[in-house]
Amino acid sequence: MGDFSAIRPGTDLPSYARELVRMHDAVIGGGPSVLRPRPLVARSWTRVLRAGLDPDARNPRDPLPMDQVLARRRASPISLVVDELRQIISSVADASQFLMVVTDADGIILWREGAARVRGRADGLGFEEGAEWTEDLVGTNAIGTALAEASPVQLFSAEHFEADQHPWYCTAAPLHDPRTGALLGIVDVSGPAMTLHPAVVALVETAVRLAESQLWRHHELRLERLRQAAAPLLASVEGPMLLVDDHGWVAHISGVAAQARIAVPRPERPLTVPGLGLCLPVPIADGWLVRPTGPETRIVMTLDLTGPPAVAVAGERPWRSALTSRHAEIVRLLHAAGRAGMTAAALSQAMYGDTAHVVAVRAEVSRLRRILGGVVESQPYRISPAVELTVLSGADVAGTT
Repeated sequence: MGDFSAIRPGTDLPSYARELVRMHDAVIGGGPSVLRPRPLVARSWTRVLRAGLDPDARNPRDPLPMDQVLARRRASPISLVVDELRQIISSVADASQFLMVVTDADGIILWREGAARVRGRADGLGFEEGAEWTEDLVGTNAIGTALAEASPVQLFSAEHFEADQHPWYCTAAPLHDPRTGALLGIVDVSGPAMTLHPAVVALVETAVRLAESQLWRHHELRLERLRQAAAPLLASVEGPMLLVDDHGWVAHISGVAAQARIAVPRPERPLTVPGLGLCLPVPIADGWLVRPTGPETRIVMTLDLTGPPAVAVAGERPWRSALTSRHAEIVRLLHAAGRAGMTAAALSQAMYGDTAHVVAVRAEVSRLRRILGGVVESQPYRISPAVELTVLSGADVAGTT
């Protein structure tokens, strides 16, 4: 994740907080200020001001009823690892006088634990279970700004937009599903501003890494259960095949080169698998049996940019899938890169003009692989050598891989 601290070791916190308050009042009021907000904070304040929030008001919280919070908890994969988060963070929360807060991908607080005295102060701020802490509702805060920036965030004192939040620090990092790259929520540590310690950044980073590794372990256990449930049928099936889960992750492989993931299977919808060609998935147990519909062939695929972006495979069972413009751009860039492929940093530079969006790139490629599976390889990202890709742009064929 990298260091995203709001302070440096040895910072005089009371003095720095006073400087930030003066800067906050001047900059948001449109006046001159010697101290300028960090770029991340400046971007957030700009978004919040555009949304029409008042820095001196208590912008509405309106927390969800507890039955809805409980329903969101049950639906969230984070529920599988929240105990591990508690063990890492909450074990020192009372001594360090801070709170651990975990939200879902909407920024709604689902879990909150920590020192009783700090919980009481948080209640008065509306920082409670069921409350939505996005920038649009409560201004610049680590949770909402981490959602907006798709990156870890630490804010200290008057870097927060609302004046009521100035007595606080908050440190937040996104938590992703390691299978799909999808954002699951935000892990946040918050407390009184004058108690901020530089080690809080490392604490949050460690917690997120552990939670994601534990989610991956749960994923491996689900694949093992799928293999066990499908064992009798697999023993009776001949020829090349894959057994995959609902996300396209491979639980069992036979007669084809090993691969970790294919496109997400859907009922009665053919999909392309490098090494197998066109396949028709069949539901089995809690997953899918994927077998070729004919002899093994190279996949001949077209990226069609002459209208709404789409990819297509011709043949006896033609297949076509729409793409977002961002996904089409990734496929086009990887096609142009050829066998050498591109790193996440190179894709970030090409797509966003900088290398600061590596996390967003990885998430986009993961979502793209849910559609195309092994057509896109990783480390580095590239089009599979088993795929002959043609790019159509306007009336011209841009090239072939």
